[in-house]
Amino acid sequence: EVQLVESGGGLVQPGGSLRLSCAASGFTFSSSVMSWVRQAPGKGLEWVSTIYSHSSNTYYADSVKSRFTISTDNAKNTLYLQMSNLKPEDTAVYYCAAGRKNYALDRQSTYGYWGQGTQVTVSS
Repeated sequence: EVQLVESGGGLVQPGGSLRLSCAASGFTFSSSVMSWVRQAPGKGLEWVSTIYSHSSNTYYADSVKSRFTISTDNAKNTLYLQMSNLKPEDTAVYYCAAGRKNYALDRQSTYGYWGQGTQVTVSS
């Protein structure tokens, strides 16, 4: 029943911007904890950002703070990640994830549900 579908990834030059979307269904989105997690080539998972949909409280990894903005459109059951001033080290597969079981934010098992991911490549 639960489905998360990411979109919006692609190739962008350093310093550019990109907006990722995650369309959610099968659960009460407006009361959910939603996150973005990424995996760079050859690397493990890295937590990027979390938003509490019911309160709009937001949290960011230090590596993306001031450059990325997480948001939701609760009427559309959609999660967004607006990325600006992109750097080559931002290159990764970006996943949206619903739910959070603990504070081990870089572990797959921490999150209840995952999307398929969308590739972001930052290169000149």
